[in-house]
Amino acid sequence: MLTYRPATAADAEAVMTFWATAAEDSHRPPDSTDAVLRLITRDPEALILAIDNEPVSDGVSDGLIVGSIIVGWDGWRCHLYRLAVAPTHRRRGIARTLITLAEDRFTSYGGTRADAMVLDDNADAHPTWTAAGYTPQPNWSRWTKPL
Repeated sequence: MLTYRPATAADAEAVMTFWATAAEDSHRPPDSTDAVLRLITRDPEALILAIDNEPVSDGVSDGLIVGSIIVGWDGWRCHLYRLAVAPTHRRRGIARTLITLAEDRFTSYGGTRADAMVLDDNADAHPTWTAAGYTPQPNWSRWTKPL
């Protein structure tokens, strides 16, 4: 059985382990457990997790993280980051549900437009975002600076 909930501080290390196998990380500096903890401290509802509670072979479930999305709200715009689904759980509607939960959070704040950070060469992710109604915005480039 899948459940969806905000991450807690106790999830931080498991989130990092999950992202190492399920998220695209090759184009950026690595995230850290400390960064996840700072996010959860600043906004306890920002990181939504999909949890698989199905019992494993010994009949016990540890509540395996199988999906994530970061819901960034700065009071002005709505930003989505780190949509990831475990390879073993893809094509089950988890990404769509995570996006819907994020959008519901945005609309509860009065948000009117969301953007998603999606790598141009992460072609596996493009159909998911297209199916959710998102389109690339060709007239913008993302400018970054490491701090």
